[in-house]
Amino acid sequence: MCEIRILIVDDHSLFREGLGQLLETTPDFQVVGKYAAPSPAIAALSHTLADVVLLDYDLGEERAVTFIAEVRLRHPEVKILMVTAGMSDTATLQIMESGASGVCLKQSNPDRLIEAIHKIANNEIWLDSEALRSLIAAKGARAEQLERSRPLTTRQSEVLRGILDGLTNKEIAWNLKASESAIKAVIQELFQKAGVRTRSQLVRITIERHASDWLKPSAKDSQSEPR
Repeated sequence: MCEIRILIVDDHSLFREGLGQLLETTPDFQVVGKYAAPSPAIAALSHTLADVVLLDYDLGEERAVTFIAEVRLRHPEVKILMVTAGMSDTATLQIMESGASGVCLKQSNPDRLIEAIHKIANNEIWLDSEALRSLIAAKGARAEQLERSRPLTTRQSEVLRGILDGLTNKEIAWNLKASESAIKAVIQELFQKAGVRTRSQLVRITIERHASDWLKPSAKDSQSEPR
């Protein structure tokens, strides 16, 4: 089996040197460089063959993302494993979308890190359980944010106008020639979209934050207005 060539980027000298010593004694691993900052590491990749870069996230979010983007551009064959004490949900998503192949926690058992490096080198993805939870949470939050930013559908707008007029679910259903259960479902969509749980909260959020978009006259209203 060919050796996996590893380059370490971590600004904590004790961790960097200790990790280097651990990996150098591991079969199939060859540490080809240890650097405290991204810039010299990127320069080294121009003349040093490496399969996997172990990158410390604590170098700073922007620096880490910039490093990943530059390595992916210049050396797309090189895999990047983020080694960190912890990251926010948003940062985990950003790191993975930037092109990292995985996230491994510094507090993990050394055997887990060794396994992660092997997986990454074989074109697989590695996410510790905590990183996986963060990624799922960040994707869920993004999807919710996108849903809230979308314009109201025609039916949502009609139901919202009925609520603002003080109509009951039954009255809205009668006016729209729909079932009451269908109206209730649309109201739940509106609650989720506005991030509220009650009608009164929905009315307040609509007036305070969405008067310019949710309360715009519909094409039907515009056509019915007298000239």
